[in-house]
Amino acid sequence: MIPGGGQPNMQQLLQQAQKMQQDLQRAQEELAQTEVDGQAGGGLVKATVTGSGELRALKIDPKAVDPEAASVEETVETLADLIVAAVQAANENAQTLQQQKLGPLAQGLGGGSGIPGLPF
Repeated sequence: MIPGGGQPNMQQLLQQAQKMQQDLQRAQEELAQTEVDGQAGGGLVKATVTGSGELRALKIDPKAVDPEAASVEETVETLADLIVAAVQAANENAQTLQQQKLGPLAQGLGGGSGIPGLPF
């Protein structure tokens, strides 16, 4: 419903939609450039992803590979678990960043959770 009962100004609506699209594109570009970290094992494994979820770096502390602590199979399994956990933590941080950057834009589109392609 339009306040005052008038018809919507189509030119004004189109301009608003274009601005929102530009703002969304700008926010997505910022996310692609912003890096966030996640870690596991008390910092033994650190993963860096972009705000859009692209894995950029993985650092493994040599202490994570202690050949005297366990069998090779156990060490490899533990290391794999730490890598997965670090990447998941980094991706969770990326999703939080996405919500911070894109959430206000999504709300401007009428609510946030029902927009295809947005994780929130």
